[in-house]
Order: sequence, then C-alpha cells, then structure tokens
Amino acid sequence: MLDAGIIDQLRAYMERLVSPIELVASLTDDLESTELRGLVEDIASSSATISARFDGIAERKPSFSIGRPGEPHRVAFAGLPMGHEFTSLVLALLQVSGYPPKVSDEVIAQAEGLVGSFDFVTYVSLTCQNCPDVVQALNLLAALNPNVRHTMVDGALFQDEVEREKIMAVPTVHLAGAVFGQGRMAIEEILAKLDTGAAERAAAAIAEKDVFDVLVVGGGPAGAAAAVYAARKGIRTGVVAERFGGQVLDTMAIENFVSVSHTEGPKLAAALEAHVGDYGVDVMKMQKATALVPAASPSDPIVVELASGASLKARSVILSTGARWREMGVPGEKEYKAKGVCFCPHCDGPLFKGKRVAVIGGGNSGVEAAIDLAGIVAHVTLIEFDGRLRADEVLQKKLNSLPNVTVHVSARTTEVLGDGEKVTGLTYEDRLTGEIHRVALEGIFVQIGLLPNSEWIDGTVRLSNRKEIEIDARGATSVPGVFAAGDATTVPYKQIIIAMGAGATAALSAFDHLIRTSAPA
Repeated sequence: MLDAGIIDQLRAYMERLVSPIELVASLTDDLESTELRGLVEDIASSSATISARFDGIAERKPSFSIGRPGEPHRVAFAGLPMGHEFTSLVLALLQVSGYPPKVSDEVIAQAEGLVGSFDFVTYVSLTCQNCPDVVQALNLLAALNPNVRHTMVDGALFQDEVEREKIMAVPTVHLAGAVFGQGRMAIEEILAKLDTGAAERAAAAIAEKDVFDVLVVGGGPAGAAAAVYAARKGIRTGVVAERFGGQVLDTMAIENFVSVSHTEGPKLAAALEAHVGDYGVDVMKMQKATALVPAASPSDPIVVELASGASLKARSVILSTGARWREMGVPGEKEYKAKGVCFCPHCDGPLFKGKRVAVIGGGNSGVEAAIDLAGIVAHVTLIEFDGRLRADEVLQKKLNSLPNVTVHVSARTTEVLGDGEKVTGLTYEDRLTGEIHRVALEGIFVQIGLLPNSEWIDGTVRLSNRKEIEIDARGATSVPGVFAAGDATTVPYKQIIIAMGAGATAALSAFDHLIRTSAPA
C-alpha cells in the first residue's frame, strides 16, 4: 500500500512510540478493504511495538481502530486516511501510545478533566485541508480522556451514510448522532464547547492582563509578522485572534511564497504560530474583537473590547483582521449554507460526486474551481456577472475544453432554491434580456472574492468605499496609535508575502510611535 520511502519515514516516526499499540481492522472482500489491509500491514511492519488484527466487527467497513492492547479502542478511521489525513494517522499512532502532544499544559489538563461520555464522528474528504485539524484535535482528545471516542469517516467512500446523515460540507462533526460543529475547529474551540465554564475563565484571565505596548488584532500572516517584529524590540506584545493563521488555513497550495517552492496553508500557519511563540508573545485565541475605543489622551491606553465581555488595553494597536469569503447576498443563501451552498471546492467537492453543481464567479478562483469540480461531478454550471470571464487565458482554454461545463456570462444569481433540507437549484437573471432562468442542481460553490473584516471598527477608523481600512505608507490609520496591515486594508494586492511585509512595517511604525510619545514599559 505505502511506497518504500513513506515506510522508511514511518519507521523513523514509530521509534518515538511510548508503549505498545494495537490496530484492529474490520474488512469485507471489496477493493477498498484490500487496500486498507495493506495499509494496516505496512503500519504494523514499521515497528515491533505495533500489532495488528483483522477480526474487527465494526459496523463501518473498511475501517480500523487504534488502541493499547487489552484496552477499549477510542480512535478509529473509517476509510483510508491518506492525502491530508495521513498526518492525522501518524499523530494518532504516536498519541495513543502516550507520546506527549504539542499543546499547552492547560489544554491537556482541561481535556483530561472532561466529565461525561463523548462519542464523536467526523465526516471528511481526503482533499480537504481544513479537516485534519478537526480530526487531529478529536483524536488527541480521545487519546487523553478515556471517556472520549472519535471516528473519522471518509465521506467519498461512505456516500450512503453521508446522504443519510445529510452531510453536505466537511468537516462536519457529530456528537452522539447530532451535529456538534462544522468547519475548522481547534482543540481549544472543541473544549470550549464541551467545558461550559471555559469561556468565562478565559475572559476573567484576559481582564486581568496588564497594558500591552503593542496589541495585534488578528492572527494571519500580517498579524504574525507584526507580532514577531514588535516582540524583537523587547516590548510587551500580545495577539488576540479568533484563530491563528487566518485565510492561510483555507489555502490549498502556496507556490509563490518566495524561497519556499511549495507549501500548504495549514503548514505555513503552524510555522507562523511557532515563530511567534519563540518570542514569548501573549497569544489569546478564540477571542473576537467587537469594538475599538481610541485613547482619550496621549497618556491613556487604547481599548479593544471583546465578544466575551473582556477588554484589553494597549499603547498601540495593529489591526490585521484579514478578509472572508464574499457572499452572494441572495434569498436562500444563508438558509442553505453547508446544505449545498459551499465556499471550498477542494473540501466539499468530493461530497458532490456524480451530481450537478454551479460555480458563482468567473475570476481565477471560480474557473479553477469549475475545472477541479468537473473531474468529480456530473456537470458544472459557471455563472459570471460580467460580460466575459475574467480568469487567465490559460484557465479559460482549459475550461472550454471540458465537455461537462456550461458557462453563462452577463448572468446575475437571484435566488438559491431548496426543499427545506438541501439545495435543489438556483435562479439567475440574464442581464441582457432580463429573463429569469432556473437551473436544477445539488451544490453551489461561491467564488466571488473577499470581504474585509472591518465592520467592527466602521465609524471609528476611516474606511474606504470598499470597507477597507485606509492606511498610509507607514501603515498608520486615521486614529493615532492605531496601525493596520494585510488584506483588511487598502493595500492594492492581497498576497501572503505582501501582508507579511505590511505587518512588519506596521510593527516598526508602532514602535516608532511609542518611542516618540512615551517610553515603552
């Protein structure tokens, strides 16, 4: 199943096993079971500490579980955890054996202290770059706490179950048969949902923090660069963010980050967080900023209010809140989000195998999505508002060569249709004739650009007509002591490397502001 090079790498990792582990496979006589048997045998051959059995009686076949001999198994994979999930498999093997995870002592204590019984199932696609974070978080939770079980299910392999459970977006997590969450979730977020007192404790801890010299709002590339550059000046630096990594976490492949020929978004995000951690920056995750209160006088701090009810004070602030997917804003879109309305073709595309889908948007992202989906689904309808596609010519040529793609230009989507549970179609207006057309389909992928995360400071900081934060060449905003960087600003090109440079500029400008107004603490 695995090639010799991967087996050699696996052997090197398995040298870190702390205690014996056992794999139990549940198989049938189909091709997928044959492949899974081969995978389990390869894993078992990588270390004398691993044993394997093939007499499992799990309901889902093919599948296998990981546990310690003589103990109930708490981690399972239904399907082959390859692609993005191979890392999830390797980490599960290590952590079930007792290998220490790379999370804080506070997280470990919180996970071990959970009371109750929790049976999680996560539906994934192997091309989804968001799914591994959720799978790895829940596997770790199961490894740490004997009251937790977790099973990863490959939605493309178990399509009957996916349709029965009405799974139309990944990752989708079920707890005891009910939806627990959808989309990317870190272990801290999962614990916060299970441990109802966690949010209050976090808010209380934040409220007691001293004034920061530089407080960065947002944890994407711009925020990470700003934090590193500020911390290197030896001043008290904090980062407050809903999640660390920002849009990078949702990026499939990165091939234009100078000096790194190829990487993936989650890998880069992890590297950014580790680099920030090297400087002892106070990182406060799962915290959403809701208001900015400018300093009343040069000697007073700026205040950032949070959704938790807590607030943070700082002598200077760097706004790097990034952007999010732009929505169509038509009837039915919100009602059917994650029920057929999707924003990530790599993640959710495999769930629509053999079905009909639409892609909204004719730029590079939209045309690339249509090309990718055409290899999976029965038919793709691409709808573009403009009178022509705006994607690069090479992409348009590829799109036009595909037999199962229909393109409509000068078309405005007017409504998402559904039956109450899932998408059944959409309507669009021909902008030249005014005619309304209806398209029957099962999925809609929205690819119409990004919207800056700036509504929480609208009216406080000057914004452009596109709601981007207006900055000068030094990253300064209209509010003294407040700087900004990245995709939420008026910087003309939204690129990772540009956001990082802007973050560094903002941090250096913030430091200059501090030494000109008051001595840093």
